[in-house]
Amino acid sequence: MRYSLGSIIANAVSGQRLWPMAWRKAAPKPSYDAIIVGGGGHGLATAYYLAKEHGLTNIAVVEKGWLGGGNVGRNTTIIRSNYMLPDNTRFYEWSLKLWENLSRELNFNAMVSQRGVINLAHTPAQLDAYARRGNAMRLAGVDAELLDRDEVARRVPGLDVSDQARFPILGGICQPRGGTVRHDAVAWGYARAADRLGVDIIENCEVTGFVYDGERVAGVDTTRGRIEAPKVGVAVAGSTSQVMRLAGFERLPIESHVLQAFVSEGLKPFLDTVVTFGAGHLYISQSDKGGLVFGGDIDGYNSYAQRGNLPIVEDVASSAVAMFPSLARIRLLRSWGGIMDMSMDGSPIIDRTPKPGLYLNAGWCYGGFKATPGSGWCFAHTIARDEPHPLNAAFSLDRFRTGALLDERGAGATPRLH
Repeated sequence: MRYSLGSIIANAVSGQRLWPMAWRKAAPKPSYDAIIVGGGGHGLATAYYLAKEHGLTNIAVVEKGWLGGGNVGRNTTIIRSNYMLPDNTRFYEWSLKLWENLSRELNFNAMVSQRGVINLAHTPAQLDAYARRGNAMRLAGVDAELLDRDEVARRVPGLDVSDQARFPILGGICQPRGGTVRHDAVAWGYARAADRLGVDIIENCEVTGFVYDGERVAGVDTTRGRIEAPKVGVAVAGSTSQVMRLAGFERLPIESHVLQAFVSEGLKPFLDTVVTFGAGHLYISQSDKGGLVFGGDIDGYNSYAQRGNLPIVEDVASSAVAMFPSLARIRLLRSWGGIMDMSMDGSPIIDRTPKPGLYLNAGWCYGGFKATPGSGWCFAHTIARDEPHPLNAAFSLDRFRTGALLDERGAGATPRLH
């Protein structure tokens, strides 16, 4: 069923009994043309673009849990393309363009809200760096505005922009086309659209091993039996090192860390843009339901535990109150803990692997959600053509051997700093 005003009216008069399931509960077949391991945003987007752009419809997406239960449902929903390095700028701008038409393309309301993203500057050097980044963005055709303190105060009335602020604000940089997207809807929309193109989405199906014919991948073993395919793509975010170990990769240039996100009780309209705190690490916006959605740093140690902890709660909450003193008495309703696959240069990996037929999508650090459409689009191209698209050619696995790194922050090989 195509979602439309007519379908809404028809279901309204029928007691909402005509809605079909958004996607089939597919059972695994013995073989496919391609298997995507991971039913998160990146995996589902990859399957959708493989079918739509490359005509490969005999595809299985295997997910160990349920759709939307991983990182695609554990993030702060921010989208942007405000990067400086050309390879990052081109890729994330393409992803942002895909976001802008996504609801219409998928016939599913992803609630894309281009409310702007403002990065605050707290030192003259930081403001100079933002001016440089903004110029690089505008030269690449990406929107950017440099803001002085008065303009920041006008756009974000709740900020403490006084000279007595703990972290005085000198200005900022804004990308007006940045914003937020309803994260669950992204998973549901891609799943429904891929299903309509013939993709089998197999939930509660955990990969337990990889099947090889010589050096070439030939399928996967799962908790629901063996599934054969000449091409297997892995897009499992924080579980990358565990899943790739099953494929024979003992070491990858990533670390796994917990990242938490928080939601407050509902407030009246308070914040109509996304704000990031440049002197520490805080990003905050207000959802359509009124809750403040925010996050901060990852845990400083490696872990696979998907749970929060009070030191990070205190750290992030104190940053929020330092920037917005009026938030001191609001109550937190809930938090999530998701595992980030932090790469050594802060940039992702979308590439073939040394094993023919096996492809890897990983290393998204803090920013995997905003890249979902572009990541799926490029990973689909890489799998279908067995070569990277120019947009993801720089995101190679081999760059950590050759030294051709994409270190946007210049933080070096310290994953928790990216």
